[in-house]
Amino acid sequence: MSLLTAPNQTVDAPNGSTYTYRNFGKVGGTPVLFLQCFRGNIDIWDPALVDAIAAEREVILFDASGVGGSTGQTPETVREYARDTLAFVDALGLTMVDLLGFSLGGFVAQEVTLQRPYLVRRLVLAGTGPQGGRGFHAWSGETRVHAHKEQQDAEDLLYLFFSPSEQSRAKGMEYIGRIFSRQQDRDTPATLAVRDAQLAAIADWGIPDSGRFSRLSAIGQPTLVANGDHDVMVPTPNSYLLAGHLPDAELVIYPDANHGFLFQYPQEFAGEVNRFLTRA
Repeated sequence: MSLLTAPNQTVDAPNGSTYTYRNFGKVGGTPVLFLQCFRGNIDIWDPALVDAIAAEREVILFDASGVGGSTGQTPETVREYARDTLAFVDALGLTMVDLLGFSLGGFVAQEVTLQRPYLVRRLVLAGTGPQGGRGFHAWSGETRVHAHKEQQDAEDLLYLFFSPSEQSRAKGMEYIGRIFSRQQDRDTPATLAVRDAQLAAIADWGIPDSGRFSRLSAIGQPTLVANGDHDVMVPTPNSYLLAGHLPDAELVIYPDANHGFLFQYPQEFAGEVNRFLTRA
């Protein structure tokens, strides 16, 4: 089973939402729950990355309420996103998970861990930052143009996720080819209403406030923090802030890479994730 062939499934939750998800990989042990980025749905994930992790772990990818194929109201704060994630977790009957949060999903992963610490065994924070961090309260200039565009295309993904170098952009085109390889039963694209709700959540989380960093001391789970060396969406210094304030964190920075470093280096990052999640 692969991200490209796994069926879309649904589960009803007591909060009234019906969640769309895909679940596959090596059964046994703690499953890895993926939390996705701004404007992303299940098909934004790179099959090369997810399948490499699924070779060693059970993986679960899902859409939050109102996103992609899921019904319900899209949350407008990270705290609400965390509660929404917990509603999905409870609907599946999960009692322990590892979390892999990318971008906005990394904000949510932190909040889920704070709200229900006994649920999370290990944490992977990719291209993300702490509440009150630096440089993502409001994107400026070209980043905002590409991120807010009503109809995004390949050039928007290349700008937001990959560096301007020829090598990085070539890897970006390979990634775009992979995520559009699935032809049947693709996930529903995120709507403009989802975009606007997520922008509100990101802006609220990103209000600069270094006093919020102390919250990270409550996350005692082993954490892998990773990013590209020039992230234009959640600037790379935020990864250093996370690694510096979390009690048990390790940091990996990928060269010539932007926000989508995990899609530029899918095999390398999957190897890091698998190593980290199976570490004694």
